[in-house]
Amino acid sequence: MPEGSLILTKKQSAQKIERMAYQIWENNSKEKEIVIAGIDKRGYQLAEILSEKVKRISDLKVSLVRITVNKKEPLNEEAKIDSDSKSLQNKVVIVVDDVLNSGRTLLHALTPFLKFPVKTLSVATLLNRSYRNFPVQAKYVGVSLSTTLQEQIQVQFSKDGSITAYLK
Repeated sequence: MPEGSLILTKKQSAQKIERMAYQIWENNSKEKEIVIAGIDKRGYQLAEILSEKVKRISDLKVSLVRITVNKKEPLNEEAKIDSDSKSLQNKVVIVVDDVLNSGRTLLHALTPFLKFPVKTLSVATLLNRSYRNFPVQAKYVGVSLSTTLQEQIQVQFSKDGSITAYLK
């Protein structure tokens, strides 16, 4: 078990993700298909869970896409998506990450979708921190937290699909 304060239990995270899935469906109920694109590792894991929940509660077709970003040096390597851009054109795209910190990673993760026409482009995150260095806002948020710059949030995905989060 990680050190720090538990800020999101398994039950709470499941409830937050369920609510986010309903918000996604409500905002896109007139669409035939949406794209949920997760930032590699935990963002993609969250995107998989959100995708399954949206499919379960609605008749929306959901395409799942993986975004690969060099988080440490994003300017040295262009973000990549594991899908043909033609299949994503004129679709609703929701980019997912587990935690929205400064906005830098998400800003770079959005860039591949700016190279072709999409219907809408929005962000979903389980944990939204209160400060930004970059102009990125999440439309779908599980929990918003006010934290200091020194504090870190650690999100853990268990093998059973449950999620917990700690503030360190």
